[in-house]
Amino acid sequence: HHHHHHNNPSIMTYPVFSMGLKTYKVPMSLHAENRSKLINKLRSSSSSSSCSDGIVYLVGGTARERNDSDHEPIFRQESYFHYLFGVKEPGFAGSINVKTGETTLFQPRLPKEYAVIMGSIETCEEIQKRYGVDKVMYLDQAEDFLMCHCTSRTKENNDSDEDGDEKKSSHNGVVLLCQGTNSDSGNMYHPPKLNIPQIDTNLLFDILAECRVIKTPNELSLLRHVAELSSEAHVEMMRLCQIGMMEYQLESIFRHYVYYHYGCRNMGYTPICGCGPNSAVLHYGHAGAPNDRTIQEGDMCLLDLGTEYHCYGSDITCSFPANGTFTENQIGVYEGVLQAQKDVIEMLKPGVSWVDCHYAAECAILRALIALGVVVAHDKTVEELVVQMRLGAVFMPHGLGHFIGVDTHDVGGYLPNHPPRSPLPGLRSLRTSRIMKEGMVITVEPGCYFINALLDEALDVNSPLAKYLVTDRLDQFRNSGGVRLEDVVAVTKDGCDNYTTCPRTVTEVEHVMGGGKWPPVKDEAPELKRTRLTFV
Repeated sequence: HHHHHHNNPSIMTYPVFSMGLKTYKVPMSLHAENRSKLINKLRSSSSSSSCSDGIVYLVGGTARERNDSDHEPIFRQESYFHYLFGVKEPGFAGSINVKTGETTLFQPRLPKEYAVIMGSIETCEEIQKRYGVDKVMYLDQAEDFLMCHCTSRTKENNDSDEDGDEKKSSHNGVVLLCQGTNSDSGNMYHPPKLNIPQIDTNLLFDILAECRVIKTPNELSLLRHVAELSSEAHVEMMRLCQIGMMEYQLESIFRHYVYYHYGCRNMGYTPICGCGPNSAVLHYGHAGAPNDRTIQEGDMCLLDLGTEYHCYGSDITCSFPANGTFTENQIGVYEGVLQAQKDVIEMLKPGVSWVDCHYAAECAILRALIALGVVVAHDKTVEELVVQMRLGAVFMPHGLGHFIGVDTHDVGGYLPNHPPRSPLPGLRSLRTSRIMKEGMVITVEPGCYFINALLDEALDVNSPLAKYLVTDRLDQFRNSGGVRLEDVVAVTKDGCDNYTTCPRTVTEVEHVMGGGKWPPVKDEAPELKRTRLTFV
């Protein structure tokens, strides 16, 4: 039942990354394309005069030890460095000449003992071949190399020496370094400290982040693969779920499946396996709540797990009844969330605002809650409840979704010259408010939760929302948790393509949990745009 996707054979001249057997082959041309995209943007940027003689320099991640011990957790490359170079080892740096495109990697000089404990030390030639770059030097040579670039003036400037020193300095090379703030974490990306006079830390960060927002065909192909294999692993959890299991046993099934069959060693984020009331805890699964509840009769299970291959990730959520059959109330909530997904996928295309998509999702969920008798609209339309009253945020306090790529919450959500973050409830949690463009890959993850803290606040005597909520009916849903459905979706030139191939309709979920076959022969929800669902 594994459908392995064969890559285009014409690209096999580049070195490839793969985990052996039938695992996906990532051509290193993927990173070469990312580098060309960056230098083309740099050349055409408004301050291009300053960087036509520029050299981009990035330092990769370093191996760390746990606290004061010698335990070294498995290294995972820093994402900007991975995006440009695809290097899996720690301690590297890399440069790209803006004018020529020449790419140089700088490897650490490893001590002799390395060969005894860690394996043979690779030569510069071996590394250069493996990553398909122009040359490889040692990290301790990087500063001289960059200094050389900054001081060797181009030939045409040497002809006119009488113009004096002014002309000289204006044509000196400059080293472009990354510096900026990640809009999801608020953390800074700090530039390396270099003893070099000509350094620019203003230009690179926003341009490089913007490069990562729009995916190339090679990146799209890899992201689709990871979404598809993660979908298979979700189906496996659905099939094997039983009353009396522990939540972490579902997590274990997923981890084993993606690693054993597809070579995915790292998760993209901490797995969330919230069953029963835990399904309303948005980031359940952390060390203090380690997916350790027993799954009980009547529970809804909310499973949010994604893995990564060559640092490109997936982020998928399925929700299903632990016993394999939905109750009427569960169907009411579940189909409201599914309708939200369908409505968003229907409208998702270039030119559409992500904030409008978020509103559309909330409208679908509120309509379902009105049908269930939990919400009463009184004098308002559903749109007014959503846009003016922000009632939707009581049931869906998070944003509709986020960009995904080399990071689960991928960069570029709030860059200069794009819409700013809203201060309103729910909307302030949106990880982007951008206008959609072809080549963006974004998660569509509407949810409906019964979170006591938010419900109590909305029912407070002074709350303007209280009159729209039906207390007795709401009480029947308290502590039932929540439902979230999350797909990885790519924006295409005239719509979108859903890379996630999980069972989604009530019939599909019950069919799979009852031992039915998947993927199906016929797609019963074409509006979800799972274009490769029946692909064999």
